[in-house]
Amino acid sequence: MKLNQWCRIFALSGVFVSALAAPHAVAQSYPSKPINFVVPAAAGGPTDAVTRLIADQMSKSMGVSVIVEPKPGGGGNIGANYVAKSAPDGYTLLMATLGTHAVNETMYSNLQFDPQKDFEAVSQVVSYPLVIAVRPDLGINNVADLIKLAKTRNLNRGSGGSGTSMHLSGEYFNSMAGVQMTHVPYKGSAPAVTDLLGGQIDLVFDTILTVLPHVKQGKVKVIGVTTDTRSPVLPDVPPISDTVPGYSMSSWIGVVVPKGTPKSIVDRLQTEIAKALKVPDVREKLLSQAAQPVGSTPEQFREFIKQETIRWGKVVKESGAKAN
Repeated sequence: MKLNQWCRIFALSGVFVSALAAPHAVAQSYPSKPINFVVPAAAGGPTDAVTRLIADQMSKSMGVSVIVEPKPGGGGNIGANYVAKSAPDGYTLLMATLGTHAVNETMYSNLQFDPQKDFEAVSQVVSYPLVIAVRPDLGINNVADLIKLAKTRNLNRGSGGSGTSMHLSGEYFNSMAGVQMTHVPYKGSAPAVTDLLGGQIDLVFDTILTVLPHVKQGKVKVIGVTTDTRSPVLPDVPPISDTVPGYSMSSWIGVVVPKGTPKSIVDRLQTEIAKALKVPDVREKLLSQAAQPVGSTPEQFREFIKQETIRWGKVVKESGAKAN
């Protein structure tokens, strides 16, 4: 064999070996700089709080800063679109919500990203119930009272934004209870609850985490939980389904990254999230806020998102929910 042919063979062999080694090299060098963790909601809300808890543990474990960056607005679409358009290198994460990845595809006709095609699923982080929280001066003590009042006068129902779980849980309630409360969207849970406390709106569907401090102070009253069973955090609050048979929903959040992110990085992130959720202090804080740790695999989370999109797409269409 001629010398130049041997040279060509050795050169091609080097390329082949380099290609095989590339994913391993990426995994070995990642992360080498701070990671940006985008929250598609306002600071101070439930998604932000859980993200900061997880980001802190990831930072300690991975040896780099994990910076939480709230990007609220558009029912989570602003933050989700930002991450969808980011480099697929593992340095920009999104704390996806039921809204951004299971609802908005049906709710919004002008999405600038595809929840199914523009992201790689990493892991579901938690699931949690929502509650109905009302102003004490409304004189409402239970869900039956709320339905009765909603049929006699207009009630303003706040949420963390159009397409969020807070919005959809209310639309679902409207449909099943036969009422029509007016939806008032905000850029996250925190400003919605602020207006509830100020008397600008009558009630919210929101997380226990968000309303619990105000419940303890007697500033808001919780009258129903969205899941089939009572929450250990608020054991005296009955399920909405006790009054509205068949009503049941849980919200959730989970981590996704831009499509094309190397599998080695996706797997590393999933491992770090699962590790964070096993830290006793983290689990205790989550459970005290009625958030159930999950830590699913990328494959499990991908299938979960698919099924949730089918379920909530149907709810959006049947309820006539609009992005207002």
